[in-house]
Amino acid sequence: MQKSRANLMNLERLRHQAKLIMHQAQRCSATSKRTGKPCQAPSVRGLRVCRFHGARGGAPTGPANGAWRHGLHTNEAVAERRRLNDLVRDAKMGLRQLFGREQ
Repeated sequence: MQKSRANLMNLERLRHQAKLIMHQAQRCSATSKRTGKPCQAPSVRGLRVCRFHGARGGAPTGPANGAWRHGLHTNEAVAERRRLNDLVRDAKMGLRQLFGREQ
């Protein structure tokens, strides 16, 4: 009887320690707009926010995203258009200098 009671007390102590470890997790850094109080949910490991406030959030990129249609506004397409616009602008400036119309 004494041995089983000691085992129960040890189990209870271990459960209490496990709860304490769980409750010592880093908390989410998000705050409520209405009250200004912090979220209090545990943050996802390696991130500053919890799963409710954007940890690992967002849609996949490219054709894997359900809203992807044609790729006109992808980062690569926008960068390519900017490079092309820069090239055209430089060509126009060169032609202006060549024909004497400085602006």
